[in-house]
Amino acid sequence: MECVIGVVGRDFAVVAADTSAVQSILVHKTDEDKVMVLDSHKLMGASGEPGDRVQFTEFIQKNLHLYQFRNNIPLSTAATANFTRGELATALRKNPYYVNILLAGYDSDVGPSLYYIDYIATFHKIEKGAFGYGSYFCLSLMDKLYRPDMSVEEAVDLVDKCIKEIRLRLVVAPQNFIIKIVDKEGAREYARRAYTDSPPEAATSEAATERTTANKDNL
Repeated sequence: MECVIGVVGRDFAVVAADTSAVQSILVHKTDEDKVMVLDSHKLMGASGEPGDRVQFTEFIQKNLHLYQFRNNIPLSTAATANFTRGELATALRKNPYYVNILLAGYDSDVGPSLYYIDYIATFHKIEKGAFGYGSYFCLSLMDKLYRPDMSVEEAVDLVDKCIKEIRLRLVVAPQNFIIKIVDKEGAREYARRAYTDSPPEAATSEAATERTTANKDNL
C-alpha cells in the first residue's frame, strides 16, 4: 500500500512518500525513508519491492557520486533521469527491478524538474505525479488543485490534502509520511506527517471507563 507523491512549484520540487516497510500482511517498521537524497540537488522517491528499491536507489546514488568524482561536475537532473531509465531498461531484459521512481531535481540553468520512471522504463517529464495505491486518490486532487506557480506552502498543503485523502479512503492506509524539498538551496527534509489519532481499542476503552465512572456517580 505504498504511495509516492511529487509536485513541481515555482522554483522548487517536493517529493513525499509513506514510511511503512510492509511484507504481506505485516508492517515491520513505520520510519523507512523512501525518498533518497541522490546528491546536493536531487531527490529520488521510490516504491516497489523493498529489496529492489533499496538496491537500485543506492546503485543510482553511488553512480552519480562516481561520475562527479571522475569528472568534477555533477550530472544534470535530465541526465540523471535518462541514466536511471537506461539502467532500468537494461535490467528489464536480464534481471528486472520492480521499482517505480519519481526523480526531482534543481538545476541552475533549468530550474526545478520532475521525472516519472516506472518499472518497465517508461519515462516522462511531468509537473505532478504519484505512484502506488495512493495515486488513485491523489491524481484527481492534483488535477483540480495544482498550479505551476505554487509556493512552497501551497505545494505542501496540496501534499497534505493528498495524505488526508489516502488515510480517509484507502483500506490499508500508511500511517506516516515524509516530505522532502529541493530548490536552489539544495535537497533536504521539509517535514514529517505522523498519524496521531488514538486507535479504536484505546478510544473504546476510554469510553467504557467514562461510562463506568458515570454509573458509579449515579449510584
